[in-house]
Amino acid sequence: MQPEQMWDAETARNYDTPGTGMFAPEVLEPTVDRLARLAGRGAALEFAVGTGRVAVPLAERGVPVTGIELSPPMVEQLRTKADEATIPVVMGDMATALAPGEYSLVYLVYNTISNLLTQAEQVDCFRNAARHLTPGGRFVVELWVPELRTLPPGRTATVWQNEPGYIGLDTYDVLRQHVVSHHFHFDDTGQARLFRSPHRYIWPAELDLMARLAGFERESRHADWTGAPFTAESRSHVSVYRLPPAR
Repeated sequence: MQPEQMWDAETARNYDTPGTGMFAPEVLEPTVDRLARLAGRGAALEFAVGTGRVAVPLAERGVPVTGIELSPPMVEQLRTKADEATIPVVMGDMATALAPGEYSLVYLVYNTISNLLTQAEQVDCFRNAARHLTPGGRFVVELWVPELRTLPPGRTATVWQNEPGYIGLDTYDVLRQHVVSHHFHFDDTGQARLFRSPHRYIWPAELDLMARLAGFERESRHADWTGAPFTAESRSHVSVYRLPPAR
């Protein structure tokens, strides 16, 4: 399944979960706080802006935000919250699409870079970020750490979340560095709804090399948006890359 097939109208309708999950205040507010600080007085560009989970509150903070998005249904949901004048959106692939203007910040949240299914596309994504940034500008990537240490010999799947009404598991193809995330949602009648998303997982060191190929240096890496230390046990990271300042 390709990304443009995955983010269809039904997925877009069910994507927002106000007040819970990735829309919970304790998740969303630190994200917006950090991005607002990094943007400073400049404009921000969100790759894969989706329904505006981050872009809308960031724009409400006074940061001019533009988005790039592949899925028309996701943008239709965004338009119920913000019009084109408030958050302009360029339709296209985040690895190649060009947005007008220059930006002090480009960002990707919630593992979105892994939706690009080849290493070449992921490298192109870094180069596309650099193309949009002013000298000294930053590219921020939020990404999970592959949980291969939890795979015993002969197993190809891990359950990474199990709670009432929801089970999340990943199936790994370690030769191609691919993973498919399976999200099972159960209603009160016991019926299940399945959403699957393919990814190419990236090790932190590989991400750093992609950044160097595009002219970035890593400025920081933390375990979350609040600035917690990144350790060998961290399940995800927020990495900030910066272009050299103008001379």
